[in-house]
Amino acid sequence: MADWNKDQWGVQRGQRHPPFYTLSGEPTPGHSQPYAQPVVQPQDDLQSSANQKTPFEDGRFQLKKQVNDIFFLILFILQFAGFVVLSGVALSGYVSDNGLGGGVGNGSQVGSSVTLNRHTVYLLLFVTAAALVLSVAYLILARIFTRALMHITLVLSIILNIAICVYYWITGYYSGAIIFTIIALFSIFAYFGFRSRIPLASLLLQVVMDVSKHHKSVYVVAFIALISQAALSVWFAYTLIAIYTKWTPGNPSCDNGTSCSGSTVAGLVFYAVFSYLWTSQVIGNVALATLAGGAYGCWYYFGPREQGQMPRHPNLSAFGRASTLSLGSIAFGSLIVTILEIIHLILNAARNNANAQGSFVEACLACCAEFFVGCIEGLVNYFNRYAYIEIALYGKPYIKAAKDTWTMFMDRGIDALVNDSLVGMTLTWGAYVIGLLCSLFGYLYLRLTHPAYNADGQYTAPVVLFAFLIGLQCSMTMSTAIEAGVSTIFVGLGEDPQVLAARAPDLFRLIALTYPRVVEGVPRV
Repeated sequence: MADWNKDQWGVQRGQRHPPFYTLSGEPTPGHSQPYAQPVVQPQDDLQSSANQKTPFEDGRFQLKKQVNDIFFLILFILQFAGFVVLSGVALSGYVSDNGLGGGVGNGSQVGSSVTLNRHTVYLLLFVTAAALVLSVAYLILARIFTRALMHITLVLSIILNIAICVYYWITGYYSGAIIFTIIALFSIFAYFGFRSRIPLASLLLQVVMDVSKHHKSVYVVAFIALISQAALSVWFAYTLIAIYTKWTPGNPSCDNGTSCSGSTVAGLVFYAVFSYLWTSQVIGNVALATLAGGAYGCWYYFGPREQGQMPRHPNLSAFGRASTLSLGSIAFGSLIVTILEIIHLILNAARNNANAQGSFVEACLACCAEFFVGCIEGLVNYFNRYAYIEIALYGKPYIKAAKDTWTMFMDRGIDALVNDSLVGMTLTWGAYVIGLLCSLFGYLYLRLTHPAYNADGQYTAPVVLFAFLIGLQCSMTMSTAIEAGVSTIFVGLGEDPQVLAARAPDLFRLIALTYPRVVEGVPRV
């Protein structure tokens, strides 16, 4: 460790320029910074220690004795209990009917042709396994090829927008083609502005990943969250197929007094998808709050473990707070995002249906509404992440955490720094790529195995959609481990920017150079 900290940047003491900068003064991040930086008081702010808050300022890291947002906690528990009951009833019929047959590989020889059967269960299990592997591989690539991956992310986003635009024009889907033409043009012009943000995002991502390297429990939390997400996805897959098996008209269970109808299937599938999305959101956000209030938050406010001030087992205590007293607040914020995701899915289905019927006006309106809802969802996700960190650090209710987050962003100018960070975009793009790869796998599996229930292709769209959701949710859960660290640093900057000068001096210099308002001293109130 001592040898690593001595001259990691390949620059000896006494050089004219800081190790993070070239002779021209341009930032050129290379290797990440040492985990345990020597505590050196910044020369340009000799009184910063007098203004710096203590780690326990304003109740930070202190256990509260009140359950926040208890109404949403009860609502979350009730909906999950409802999913358990629904799953139990559906799976009991699924087992008694032997899953309507089907299996691995070519399903045309066996299995019912009425609806989804065991063939689809195995397909979604394979999709979940692929999502696990791809999520881990993407994080490894993000650490090794940080800057290159960010450039590739920007370029691929442009290529994807252009490809979708061209496809919609060729297929005659003009409403979507017009919107994606505008998006493609905007992404091309925005690329030149985004390129200048890569050095900051690259160093920020590397610092966070090196902090996590010294706290193995970060990856333990992420892996447990990922396994929990995968297990929920498998459970959801079985339940989903069991719903089709039990309540689709023409199935054997319909002859035993079961009320079977298309509306029943649609309603139960809607509830199952809603429960899956909400629960998966809560799993990811509990992991985020655990890491923000644990290893990352303690590293920022207490310093590295070697200094002896960091509490023992910070992630364990943070998980205890997030999964009990603050679970209602996390469920509250997650519910808002889930509702927006459901609306987004409904509008997407309406757009596809209108497009299939050749209704240009309806398709255009649905596409515009879908885009508008997607923007709102992005804004809610934007603030929710930092609200969860306030909840993790201070134990605040959701509404108060959201208000305090907004105030801090506006007063300190953190919003400009967050907007310029490409870390979230890089990880989100990776999640969408993994979701698309999983959906492609599901599509190819259906095409190559020819299951009896999909002879006319009527189940291709829902199976591909479910595969995409599983891949997306698994990847987003895994990337939470990194986004939690980046977001915690942003919150720390808003509260005590001087601390970052000791924790990561070169990152502090680059932020001070680009965003001087952010790193101004924070007066104690």
